[in-house]
Amino acid sequence: MAELCPLGSGSSGNSTLIRSGGTSILVDAGLSCKAICSALEQVGSHYEELDAIFLTHEHSDHIKALPVLLKKVNCPVYATAPVLDYISRSLKIPAHTALVPLEDKPLALHDLEVRSFATPHDSVGSVGYQFRTQDDKLLAVATDLGHMTDEIMSFLLPCKAILLESNYDDGMLMCSSYPYILKRRIASSMGHLSNIDCAASAVTLAQNGVEHFILGHLSQNNNLPELAFTATKNALELAGCGAVDLRVAKRSQVSEPIQF
Repeated sequence: MAELCPLGSGSSGNSTLIRSGGTSILVDAGLSCKAICSALEQVGSHYEELDAIFLTHEHSDHIKALPVLLKKVNCPVYATAPVLDYISRSLKIPAHTALVPLEDKPLALHDLEVRSFATPHDSVGSVGYQFRTQDDKLLAVATDLGHMTDEIMSFLLPCKAILLESNYDDGMLMCSSYPYILKRRIASSMGHLSNIDCAASAVTLAQNGVEHFILGHLSQNNNLPELAFTATKNALELAGCGAVDLRVAKRSQVSEPIQF
């Protein structure tokens, strides 16, 4: 059985548990260490069971628990080489921690095969991840996308379950108190995926066989769960894909996992 479970997802912090067989992987550690450990216990897991931590990129809402968590967890950390260089210089990473740069080929990790794909984001080296189970089930984590690319789509299309970014509502962002330069950054091709763009991508993916979506990485100030859900739900229904399982990840609580 494959499991995709956001432990917390939003602009204030992100961490997702991927499980299959006896393998447990954490994608990002942007919550507090206490919150991550508590969330793992809520889903019947424990930090000592983690086989690896995979980082999408180096922004604080994806890495802030690392210095404390890695004192407890003796597992490797995978990310792009520039991200690993950043955290080794900027964070107090325990000396025993193995920092492993991603390669342009599948990585076999016990019951899972992991592949990374580049994501357009204002980071030193941002990626998303595709996971393949031993019984050939595919799932993915794709957040912090300034726009959807053909490469990202090629990794997502074969999947059955995806955590997909739906970061902001266009109207809320434009009317927010954010400085204009920050609004431009968020809405740029190297920023985040809007509700509208997420909905359009979800339709293409659903039409090609994706069965489960969790909308994640919602902005705390420029989005609402109801807006994100409605935008994608309406688009799916208009495209004749209304039966697809659609959920919104909780910001600071464990979300109901997708299991298949």
